[in-house]
Amino acid sequence: SELNARQPTLQEIGERIKSPLWNELCGYIEAAYGVQPSVEYSRRPGLERKDKKGGKALCTLYPGEGCFTALVAVGQKLAPAAEALLGSFDASVQKTYWNAGMLCGTRWLMIEVTSPAVVRDVKQLLALRVPVKSGKKTQSPQQ
Repeated sequence: SELNARQPTLQEIGERIKSPLWNELCGYIEAAYGVQPSVEYSRRPGLERKDKKGGKALCTLYPGEGCFTALVAVGQKLAPAAEALLGSFDASVQKTYWNAGMLCGTRWLMIEVTSPAVVRDVKQLLALRVPVKSGKKTQSPQQ
C-alpha cells in the first residue's frame, strides 16, 4: 500500500517532475535561506516539499506531472509591499493574487510555476516574507 511505500527523496521528486524550474527554485531556496526542506504527504493528493526558516514557513511546493505549484502566504503586513510589486509580475501571478481569498487576513497564493518569470515572482514574494541576507551566494530575485 502507499502508506507502507518508501517516501521518495527530493531528487526523485525532481526527476519525476522533469522541470528545470523545480530545480532552479529549490536550489535558490536552499542556497538563499540555508534551509533543509522536508517531504511530507499532504492533505492534497500526493507529496509536498516544505521549506521553513526559523520555524516560519517560507513556502510549500506541490509536485505534479511535468509541473508544480508553489504555495506562498502573503499576510496583511506584507500586502502593501506585495501589491507594489504586482505590476512587474507575470499576468498569471497577478491573477492568482487578486483571486486568492483572504483567510484570517492572509492571502494563500497557489501559484502554478510555468515559466522563469513565475519563478522570479515567487522568489520576490519569498524575499518579502523572509529577506535574503546579503552575502549569500545566490542569484538575485530579479533574475
